[in-house]
Amino acid sequence: MSWQSLLFDIFSFGIMLYSIILILSYIFIGVYSIGETKYYLNKNSFTDYNAISSSSEAPRVSIIAPAYNEGATIIENVRSLLSLHYNNLELIIVNDGSKDDSLEKLIAKYDLYKTSYFVNSQIKTKPVKGVYKSRKLIYRKLIVVDKENGGKADALNTGINISSYEYTVCVDVDCILEQDSLLKLVKPFLENTTKKVIATGGVIRIANSCVIENGRLIQVNLPKKFLPRVQTLEYIRAFLLGRMAWSRLNGLLLISGAFGAFDKEIAIKCGGYDTETVGEDIELVVRMRRYMEELDLPYKVSFIPDPLCWTEAPDNFKILGRQRNRWTRGTIETLKIHKKMFFNPDYGILGLLSYPYWFFFEFLAPIIEFFGLISLAFFAYFGMINWTYFINLLLMIFSFGILYSVFAILMEVLTYNQYKKKTELLKLVLTAVLEPIFFHPFVVYSAIRGNIDYLRKKKSWGEMTRTGFGTTNKTPTS
Repeated sequence: MSWQSLLFDIFSFGIMLYSIILILSYIFIGVYSIGETKYYLNKNSFTDYNAISSSSEAPRVSIIAPAYNEGATIIENVRSLLSLHYNNLELIIVNDGSKDDSLEKLIAKYDLYKTSYFVNSQIKTKPVKGVYKSRKLIYRKLIVVDKENGGKADALNTGINISSYEYTVCVDVDCILEQDSLLKLVKPFLENTTKKVIATGGVIRIANSCVIENGRLIQVNLPKKFLPRVQTLEYIRAFLLGRMAWSRLNGLLLISGAFGAFDKEIAIKCGGYDTETVGEDIELVVRMRRYMEELDLPYKVSFIPDPLCWTEAPDNFKILGRQRNRWTRGTIETLKIHKKMFFNPDYGILGLLSYPYWFFFEFLAPIIEFFGLISLAFFAYFGMINWTYFINLLLMIFSFGILYSVFAILMEVLTYNQYKKKTELLKLVLTAVLEPIFFHPFVVYSAIRGNIDYLRKKKSWGEMTRTGFGTTNKTPTS
């Protein structure tokens, strides 16, 4: 046997084994998520959210929204957050050294004045230049913090220091929240008596092409452009299937930075958000879980499948590439920081299942796929490929990917059914067919670029340009 043949056999067996394990894990996640979704919908049908909304005993929540150069939409976004149906609430807008007129607009609109406000600096941050409150009683819940620029994680830590309530809800200021989103997000903190709920997250949906008026979602539409539409499908799969299954296992590692609630006490004990990583959202959740595991304290990270938060998705490959590049670097940094947990039984599900899954199927998957393509070209050059077998295998994997996406669409229809038009559902199914051809290769390419940029020690977020909800605005991130 030649060395080429031996290498080919080893390569083929390795790829086949990896693919089988990956497909089986997807099947398990899809099936396992059904039970959790049914349980949540049944339990939720008996909940009186009006009672939570008006109760003085409801958890006290501090919403923290970092803002950097958001002058074009800051007033509408703050109006949207202030209109949420919740009683025990304070809203903290952290102006992270904006270079535009964000702060001036807030001062003028909400009649703000600079006040002497105690800042409990439990987490080290960039200096605070001023804390503002409104002279108008109707805006008594609003606190605006002006600080030196330090990035999103530093702004969130400043908000935690400023906050006076026991739970913090971290949101992107440009997101649109459902009116009852806070009621649903805090519900797990009230329900679980045997385990301490340290964090909860909700579903993020794509708002491109939706009708937004005065900071409120008026009409849900499927995005007209292909890129936001394929991300809509991607988010349905990730949230409605993936995170529901991981929540049921109590192995959830990620709560989206766009909208998540945390136990403030635990977050502070863990040191707050890490300002040295671009994946501060996943890193904080992992660190909080690790803290609870090392103290052997019973806990849970919950997930809410209701559509709670709507955000604008990148609609061009340049911005999308920057986003996925950053996600990749954040994942690598988090896995490196917490490598002690890798297959460590002392961390239970977290060490034996969650961390290994993220390592093999989130971090390594694009690398294996990339080098698989290079190896394919190499073996094809030497004429070592059985093309009939290869094409049949490719069609099987392609068909599985489409079926998995269609299953996710079916779950969406049977649960929350946001896209009610038959034409929209047909477009989603067509998108599932086109995704592996026109979208997935770019995601792999962006992940590879992310790995290279990580090795080059790149730390920046990159400029994220948004078209805005019905307006045109450009928002460079800090």
